[in-house]
This record gives sequence, structure tokens and C-alpha cells, in this order.
Amino acid sequence: MKGKKKLLLLAGVLLLAVFLVAGCGGGSSDNQSANKQPAEENNASTGENNEAKDEPLKIGFIYIGPVGDAGWTYAQDLGRQYLEENMNVETTFIENVPENADAERALTQLAEQGNKLIFATSFGYMDYVQNVAKKYPDVVFMHCSGFKTQDNAGTYFGRMYQPRYLTGILAGEMTESNTIGYVAAHPIPEVIRGINSFTLGVRAVNPDAIVKVVWTNTWYDPATEKEAAKSLLESGADVIAQHQDTPGPQQAAQEAGAYAIGYNADMRQFAPQATLTSPIWNWGPYMLEVAQGVEDGTWKNDQYWGGLADNVVDVGPFNEDLVSKELQDEIMAKKQDIIDGKVTVFAGPIKDQSGTVKVADGEVMSDGDLLSFDWFVEGVEGKIPQ
Repeated sequence: MKGKKKLLLLAGVLLLAVFLVAGCGGGSSDNQSANKQPAEENNASTGENNEAKDEPLKIGFIYIGPVGDAGWTYAQDLGRQYLEENMNVETTFIENVPENADAERALTQLAEQGNKLIFATSFGYMDYVQNVAKKYPDVVFMHCSGFKTQDNAGTYFGRMYQPRYLTGILAGEMTESNTIGYVAAHPIPEVIRGINSFTLGVRAVNPDAIVKVVWTNTWYDPATEKEAAKSLLESGADVIAQHQDTPGPQQAAQEAGAYAIGYNADMRQFAPQATLTSPIWNWGPYMLEVAQGVEDGTWKNDQYWGGLADNVVDVGPFNEDLVSKELQDEIMAKKQDIIDGKVTVFAGPIKDQSGTVKVADGEVMSDGDLLSFDWFVEGVEGKIPQ
């Protein structure tokens, strides 16, 4: 009897175990079941373990400023958030990384943490990206706005000069004093190119207007940028544009009863009585394309430079309380002309500040020339520091 009881007890335990295993399987989510089943089938036929394919792609970012700057870093971080919303990724970011040896340390840290894709989001990180990329050949590095590449390092940027040209048209139409101020960051080709395209837009509709430039030698310094804008307003500017990462210049314009044009992202909320619009970035879809390429092994070390047609750059929402519907339509029509190839921003004739023709009628500046811009077009008041 005791033997039979033991056999019955053992059978009961085994039956209970079967039910428990079945119960655990039934408790899995649909997504988990869908992800696991192909791996199990593949393992049965090949003996290989494909669980790694279900792991998120680890992606790192280094930022020049804080993610809450409302400008450049904020726009880059929107791209990071877009990645998290649209792909199985795990992201890490380090903010406020200066363009010095700290950048190399931050990049190394991200590589050591197992990130397989790293976005370095400021021009001054260029050489540090090159140094670290050589040490981590299995990591893909993407550098924003630079021009150096290697087998595992590419560059990405947008033709921001296109929407800057359009906002120049807006400024040229809105100014009454024919003096427009431009608060500029650092005297590098990217910033010079933006000032020039903006000025070409201004003078396309208002040949009498001038664009005065003040340099701050900062990317993110709200107080300095605001003071620079004040100096331009005091010199007669009634519209303020900027290549800076904070809304400080726009706030100065609002306090003075003038107009302003932001940069990087829609900044109207910070100066709603002054900000007309902003040329903006839209990094998310491009970053997603890069990440998918890294994951499936199709990534190439290209030098990406997208424009309005790619929607990586755009003109932000207009302040409808300040910009007439007629003027909005004019600018949107010109935007479409650029997309369609009917208008090329840097097509001749273009003169420099001295009146010398730099781009002849019928000629168009090459990308190489645009990426090495070191002179101002006619209509700009200011000097490029050496």
C-alpha cells in the first residue's frame, strides 16, 4: 500500500508540474511569444542561439549643451526620443560635454559601456571622434557637421542654409529700419554660411537692408547672447536673427518691441510677441535610418547632407499674430521652389562685402565651397575673426 501511495503521489507531482509549465507559457505576452518562437524554431534546425537579435541596439549621444536648452541640443535629443519610440533601442546621453579632451573621455565611456552606435553632436568633437573611432572599430560613430570620416565613422548634417534663406525673406519683408541684427556663435563655415544665406534672402526682397553681425564665441550662454542682441537693437536693428542655442536674443527683441527669428526648434513660447518663426531641425527619421543600417549591417560611412526635400530641415510654425497669411504663402511657395530645384540659394551672381563678384551669373557654389565658407556676401556688416 505504501508503494502504491508513493507511485500515486509521484504521478500527482508530475501532473502538477506539467500544468505549472503550461501555465507559465500561457502567461507570456503576445510580443514575447512572437519574438521567441522563431528563435526556438531556428535553434531546433541550426543549433544556433539567436537571442541576441531580440536585444535592443545600444546607442549613445554626447551633447554640447543641456537637453533643456530649447535649441540645438534639444533638437538632437528629440531625435534620440524618436529612436526610442520607433525602434528597439537603449539610449544613453551625456550632456554639457565641452569641445576638448572631455569629449574624447565621454566617447570612450560610451564605447566601453557597449554602445554600438554613437552620435557626437557638435562640430568641435570632430578630431576626438576620429581618435576614439580608431580604438573601437566595432562601434559606428556619427559626427554632426564635421568633414572627417573613416571606416566606422561618418558625418551627418542638414542644409540649414535653405530655411535660413527663407527666414531671411521674412526678415527683409518685416523690417522697417532696414537694419537686421544677427547674433552669431563661432566664426566657422557653418555659421558663416548661415549668415550669408539669410542675407541673400533678406536682399532678394529688400535690396536696401543690411545684416549686422555680432559674435559671442559661445554656443550656449543665455546672458551673453541676450546682451549681444541688445547691442544690435541699440544700433537700430528692428529684427534679430541668431545662430545660438538659447532664446535669449529673442527675449531681448521682445523687451525692445522688435521682431525675432529663432533657431533649432520652435521658440515662439519664449518670446511670443517677438518671434516670427525659426529654421528648425528634424533629426528623428534620419537617425532611425542610421540605426537600422547599423543593426542590419548595411550602414556606410557616408557624409550625409540633407535639405528641405528630405525634411531634415524646415521652417518652423509661423507666429500667425505677427506674420500675415499672404507673407506665409509667399515663403511656402519659395520653399517649394527650392525643393523642386527652381531656386538655388547660392547661385550667382553673388558679390562679397567689397562688391567683388565671387560667384558669376550662371554659376552655382559647390558643396566644397559651401563647407569652407570664409567670406561674407554683400549686405553683411561685420568681420570674420581670424
